[in-house]
Amino acid sequence: MERLEMQRIEKEKWNRLEAKDLERRNEELEELRLLEGCFPEAEKLKQETRLLSQWEHYLQCDGSPDPSVAQEMNTFISLWKEKTNETFEEVIEKSKVVLNLIEKLKFILLEISPCDLQDKDIIQYKGSILQLQELLHLKFNVATEILLRQASTLADLDSGNMEKIIKDENVTLYVWANLKKNPRYRSVRFSETQIGFEIPRILATSDIALRLLHTHYDHVSTLHLVSTPSKEDISSVTESVKDDVDNVKKTISKEAEEKFKQQEKGSHLIQEEEIKVEEEQGDIEVKMSSAEEESEAIKCELEMKVLSETILAAQLLLVENSSEKPEFFEDNMVDLCQFTTLGGIYHLDILELPPQCKRVKGWMIVEICKEGLQKYTYPPETTEELETENAFPPIEVTLEVHENVIFFEDPMVARWDAEGKHWRTDGISNVFYKPKERLVTFSLETFGPLTLIQDAHVNMPYQSWELRPLDVNKVLLTVTTVFTEIQIQIKENLCMLSSIKLRDKKHVSILEGKWMTPIPFIIALKEAGLNIFPTRYSHFYVIINNKVPLVEVKAYRQMALLSSAFAFGWSKWNLLCNSTKVVFKVREHLTEECTETPNWAILMFSGDRAQRLKITEESEAFSEALKEETEFHSTLYHMLKDCASKEAMEKVRSSNCQFVNSVCHMLLSTRLLSYS
Repeated sequence: MERLEMQRIEKEKWNRLEAKDLERRNEELEELRLLEGCFPEAEKLKQETRLLSQWEHYLQCDGSPDPSVAQEMNTFISLWKEKTNETFEEVIEKSKVVLNLIEKLKFILLEISPCDLQDKDIIQYKGSILQLQELLHLKFNVATEILLRQASTLADLDSGNMEKIIKDENVTLYVWANLKKNPRYRSVRFSETQIGFEIPRILATSDIALRLLHTHYDHVSTLHLVSTPSKEDISSVTESVKDDVDNVKKTISKEAEEKFKQQEKGSHLIQEEEIKVEEEQGDIEVKMSSAEEESEAIKCELEMKVLSETILAAQLLLVENSSEKPEFFEDNMVDLCQFTTLGGIYHLDILELPPQCKRVKGWMIVEICKEGLQKYTYPPETTEELETENAFPPIEVTLEVHENVIFFEDPMVARWDAEGKHWRTDGISNVFYKPKERLVTFSLETFGPLTLIQDAHVNMPYQSWELRPLDVNKVLLTVTTVFTEIQIQIKENLCMLSSIKLRDKKHVSILEGKWMTPIPFIIALKEAGLNIFPTRYSHFYVIINNKVPLVEVKAYRQMALLSSAFAFGWSKWNLLCNSTKVVFKVREHLTEECTETPNWAILMFSGDRAQRLKITEESEAFSEALKEETEFHSTLYHMLKDCASKEAMEKVRSSNCQFVNSVCHMLLSTRLLSYS
């Protein structure tokens, strides 16, 4: 009996709280809508920054093209195609401009909303990227041929063969020309490096050159861009809002026209009284002016509403999981949704040695082949020899791993299949990795582009995470995985890698201390092997704690709004609640000094209801029971407002819109609530 009475009291209490929550819901949601106005405001600032950047580029007049202008890009490409006899050093210098243009084009495709890009523009930008990539590689081949024509004049005095190393920040070239054709000279090692080849007798006695062109970027893999919202996805969300805008615009213009006609008619009736006419006309002008101002304000408000809906649609697509797994891959094919290339591309080629320069009566004479640089086919496609296996054994190769790349597991080696347009792992054997020396040794059956690959999800799921304020409009995001702890600072519209720990030891990265906008920052971290950014296909390769996309997005948006005054953290209870709810820790954090035993509260959020739970992280079982003397709220903002200081809420309300947007973008990109 007593138990039933307790249940009745609890139910009545619950109903009262629900009724109170429902009563103030509209008011709370309206206040949240005003606060979330920072997202379209940040987008407007981004658009203004892009326009300013274009104007500054125009004023510079430095000869480099504007990548967004097709005519300028076509002129740049055509002029460079016409330029001949460039040395390798000259091509390297030009490549800096080309790589910069490629990066700019990629960022245009990634950063600008598809609503602001026409289909023809997207095709143009992608086409320009491919043209620049192909032309750059062609130029490197031509420059290699020019260098090899001079091989005899650059021969080493000891070996009689030519060896050349050219290093740059984006490209490293290793070339060896077999001038002596000594059958006993089978081990090729480039001076002051461990990089080299063990070649068979047939190559040691042939007119060949070995080239290793290590590009620190990947222009071989198919152009994979970070997923961006398509026009169809965006339009489906914003179609009704855009219809509202059109309807209101028509209504406003009709009303203004009718008012004007009525006022004009009235003015004609009193034309005889000049003073009254003047006053009436003045009245008309004032009324028309106020009507125009009112209509402009309504238009502006509706445009911001459309922009808000567009941003929300794009954010939802960032956390959307694909329903279909990528197409079936054969055993030896590399699935680039599961693996990632790291450290650039190693272009390994056996080349036919071109005719050498000869000095005749003070002149340098050279025979130029129309075909250009020719590859030496190894092993030959057809051979009459019976002992083919012994005559053309695999070639042992030793490569150096790029110093700025982190491998958490031994790297795998993959070769490019030019016909199938994908990476493969067959034709490569005896792979051995020396982590201290950062050397990979393996046997290779056929030469061509090679790369090192790593599981893209090696750091997923995360073990824990924390987001805490550091200063005004500045936070620190810490993500802990099985192998590493990554700390990221965010301020205004910039992100920076603060520190990396590998197996509890600090690791120094070239990215540390470099402030970048969110999208370039995410790309830079991925290219360094620090991938904590799931894609829409990641859930096929990682066991995740999947949450409803809208709930996840709402949580990240509101966490970002509150991040200047509150710390948020991982909770083990998030695993035990269902997919329609998220659970995390939260506490007020106004100073940088961290308390040894922080007083965390456990919050549960379902997208339209926030509540503080009675349990703590140390509790034995999960329960949705409400903390004593607390209430339901429709938003996280109002939930925390109940127990927060005035100073904390003032910091929240005065947060910079670009800062809030950047924090939100980082939360959406890491998907902490689903991948922890």
